[in-house]
Amino acid sequence: MPEPIRAGIIGCDTSHCTTFAKLFHDEKGKDHVPGVRIVAAYPSFSKDIASSADRVEGFTKQLETDFGVKITKSIDELVGQCDAFLIESVDGRRHRPELEAVAKAGKPVFVDKPFAASLVDAKAMVELARQAKIPCFSASSLRFNDAFQDFVKDSKHGKVFGCDAHSPAHLEPTNPGFYWYG
Repeated sequence: MPEPIRAGIIGCDTSHCTTFAKLFHDEKGKDHVPGVRIVAAYPSFSKDIASSADRVEGFTKQLETDFGVKITKSIDELVGQCDAFLIESVDGRRHRPELEAVAKAGKPVFVDKPFAASLVDAKAMVELARQAKIPCFSASSLRFNDAFQDFVKDSKHGKVFGCDAHSPAHLEPTNPGFYWYG
């Protein structure tokens, strides 16, 4: 069996960190994704967002304890230990500098939502990935939700061409407008 991809997480202030670790590490889980291991993480967070500052310690500890993830003191320390990166910080303002820090390594990067907290940063990040010639992507996992998948597979609905969705839109002053979760 080939060696697994050694992935590193940047930002340990969201449940997405532990969810990805479980998907990659729990070989008996129904949603297990083989061939990837989270080997290291850098617990960046934002002091001015309560849901970031209040949760980073717990998720960091869970990564270390439950999944054997090495916690690093810097992104630079993380880079040399990994083949790919997941930028998980809940604060979109952090994503551009975090991508800049790992792009020079020339390795693939997933940037969790929100991709950025401004159009200027989003464009700069796309250009940075292009110039560094690195695979870089972002996506929401909602399309994999069981209820959505069941709906799409049910032929009585016909072909789905698009979807309008609504949900609560708690706003976060540090991430303007719909950049947060809108």
